[in-house]
Amino acid sequence: MTETTNPAHAQIDETVKANTVVLFMKGTKEMPQCGFSSRVAGVLNYMGVDFSDVNVLADDALRQGIKDYSDWPTIPQLYVKGEFVGGCDIITEMTLSGELDTLFDDNGVGYDKDAANKIREANA
Repeated sequence: MTETTNPAHAQIDETVKANTVVLFMKGTKEMPQCGFSSRVAGVLNYMGVDFSDVNVLADDALRQGIKDYSDWPTIPQLYVKGEFVGGCDIITEMTLSGELDTLFDDNGVGYDKDAANKIREANA
């Protein structure tokens, strides 16, 4: 989708490229407003990841725009180093398998490895 048909595209693109880790979510990382957003923000917060949050509920164009941008129908959406990683189910699976740790390691994203291990232990 081009910027002319979706005015939010340029804003989304700039946000994704300007932040190492960014979560497009319903609500904020301090106050998520849906269970799926809460789960992903909770994982990132618990692991001590420094991430930017974008509340898609604040702007309808942004809410639809992020779905068009990623060609992914649901929110939340996690981006690391400008790349779309996935939504709640994918992030949950990656956390439990250790793939999220690897992604963060490969991209120089700081996180608490002990916290990541505790999440896996609690879900074993």
